[in-house]
Amino acid sequence: MNASTTIERDLRAEFPGMVTHNGKPWHYLDTAATAQKPRAVIDTMARALGEDYATVHRGVYTRSAEMTLAYEAARRTVARFIGGSENELVFTRGATEAINLVAQTWGRANLKAGDRMLLSQLEHHSNIVPWQMIAEVTGAVIDVCPLTSDHQIDLDAAEAMLTEAHKLVALCHVSNVVGSVLDAPRAAALAHAVGAKLLLDGCQSAPHMPVDVAALGCDFYVFSAHKLYGPTGIGALWAKADLLAAMPPWEGGGAMIDRVTFEGTIYASGPQRFEAGTPAITEAITFGAAVDYVESIGLGHIHAHEQALVARLRGELGAMNDVTLFGPPDSAGIVSFTIDDIHPHDLGTILDEADVAIRAGHHCAQPLMDYLRVPATARASFGLYSTEADIDALLAGIARTRRIFGKG
Repeated sequence: MNASTTIERDLRAEFPGMVTHNGKPWHYLDTAATAQKPRAVIDTMARALGEDYATVHRGVYTRSAEMTLAYEAARRTVARFIGGSENELVFTRGATEAINLVAQTWGRANLKAGDRMLLSQLEHHSNIVPWQMIAEVTGAVIDVCPLTSDHQIDLDAAEAMLTEAHKLVALCHVSNVVGSVLDAPRAAALAHAVGAKLLLDGCQSAPHMPVDVAALGCDFYVFSAHKLYGPTGIGALWAKADLLAAMPPWEGGGAMIDRVTFEGTIYASGPQRFEAGTPAITEAITFGAAVDYVESIGLGHIHAHEQALVARLRGELGAMNDVTLFGPPDSAGIVSFTIDDIHPHDLGTILDEADVAIRAGHHCAQPLMDYLRVPATARASFGLYSTEADIDALLAGIARTRRIFGKG
């Protein structure tokens, strides 16, 4: 049985959001922005908010103790999912907060005037702005690695750029615009050769391919639950245990302390030091359920399924003379393109009339749009529930758009 057949065991029926309000199929091709949620995840959230609900880490009554066990079990599940340990994983509000946490804790403690950071041309704004903010405070300088002709991070150029002044390399593992996959082990080797740390933005890799942080060689890895078929408002920071132990706390309050007096405070150890206040209890438990759901299908199957869809769509679009494709042929679950004389927003609007949902815009990557010399791209992105029928509907919608614009 091939991967595509394995994935299409009517998984769409497990996702209530995959139909329109009038019961027709909804061709959702915006999973890179946020993934639809399976019934198993929705049901877990409902139970956690309902009959199972209580606070964590504080109550001595049974339900609180059970909720605490479930919350910490979710931490173990999420950590194991990327090859880490529970004492290395901090729950955050999302990948954006996770990057800001590293910038404001590790960055403030380790960066100074004259130090350098290396980013790439295709980073999401969330992996640019936090470093700009910390650079303003510390006096560190940001360098930008260029791209290859097929829009991958040019690690040959990175090797030539890196010096012992570089303390951090922060790169996306998979581009949210063009789907290019970073050779993370090589990036880690290059960073470590000059004494720098490597942070990987895993938002587009964790939901689409197997991830093992030890094999990748990174020092920090961040990702979000909502792109992994889980809830919004929660994500994770994985950091090597020694780095996490040396990082000062970012926010103060309850839960992140061991002992508080007006003379001074002793902070909690491990991940708890970075989780001030009442945590996102139900979201964390549901995050764990989303990981369980994805693992029940298998990331290897998901990746192969999405790669087959990418190959077909790139082949169809590549045969059109007025289409420009971005990214490498083996882009991970994402196809970005433009059509001559048709703005991506116009295409997206007309496709919506046919119940086809794509993303049109700069995708929170304006420096990349400048690099590509386009104001925006149209982006179709796949998930485990995507099918050939979604591609058929997209192609039919493109043909209709062409007719509307008098292009045949």
